[in-house]
Amino acid sequence: MARDQLGIQVIVPVYFGTRNVNLKPDKVIKIPADLAGIKLRMPPGEFWQFLGESIGVNPTPVPISEVYTALQTGAIDGQDNPLLLSKLMKFYEVTTQFVLTGHVVGYDVMVVTTKIWDAMPRAGQAQFQAAAEKSFDDYTVKFNAQERDVIEFFKGQGKKVYTPDVAAFRTYAQKKYLDKYGQDWPKGALERINAV
Repeated sequence: MARDQLGIQVIVPVYFGTRNVNLKPDKVIKIPADLAGIKLRMPPGEFWQFLGESIGVNPTPVPISEVYTALQTGAIDGQDNPLLLSKLMKFYEVTTQFVLTGHVVGYDVMVVTTKIWDAMPRAGQAQFQAAAEKSFDDYTVKFNAQERDVIEFFKGQGKKVYTPDVAAFRTYAQKKYLDKYGQDWPKGALERINAV
């Protein structure tokens, strides 16, 4: 489909972490109902706001550049981002905990235009593909190690870091998405997603 419609050859997915909930209130979060009333910064836009609803929060659009101050002043109760970004942006300085919901898996894809891809000999394509896969496998291992390190950093800063009932979050979110968008999905799409 991407090849025919966009003129690109997909080479490999590039993983860049999961989004997790980072809160100022010192309230234990086990299931989506525990997030009721929490004003969680979500990026502006209809789909981002609905994503917030799908994990049980009151989504609040705030530009990323204003999140630190909004947390500091209490305009929002928390934010969601990959852990490494939360460290980089120093959100841990004005929050108490990280709830490892993993509610979004962040990835991009490496692509090459079909014009270039098709001009390569098959052996060159195979070599390019293998090198890209090895490179991004190595990157993922390094990224995961950095994520483990940042969790230990947060704990060293006195922050609570824990995993809630992820199955409860998944069930809650899937029901929300099915109710709102399910009629537009191809038959069996959810089952295929869950199988992954």
